Amino acid sequence: MITGNWETRDVFIDGRQLRPGKSQKIRNHSPNGFNWGYAGSGPSQLAIAIMLHFTKNKNRAMNLYQDFKWEIVAGLPQANFTLDNSIVENWIKEKTK
Repeated sequence: MITGNWETRDVFIDGRQLRPGKSQKIRNHSPNGFNWGYAGSGPSQLAIAIMLHFTKNKNRAMNLYQDFKWEIVAGLPQANFTLDNSIVENWIKEKTK
């Protein structure tokens, strides 16, 4: 389960905090970290981080994250959110057929 706290901009995957540092080393869209609910720099950073977490592959994550941002992250509410892991896993499967 992926959850996001709108007030703090903290994101957790299966209860473990997802931090922006690893994704920022690949592409630093947002020095301030994550955001969602629109298609800006914070959502780009979140999309890269989620793709890295689920694909475990830098190149695959880079190839997928912009589409993921537009199709999933930008559509999240500008509020706390919950996203089932299976949505991300199925999205990746569809995109990498």
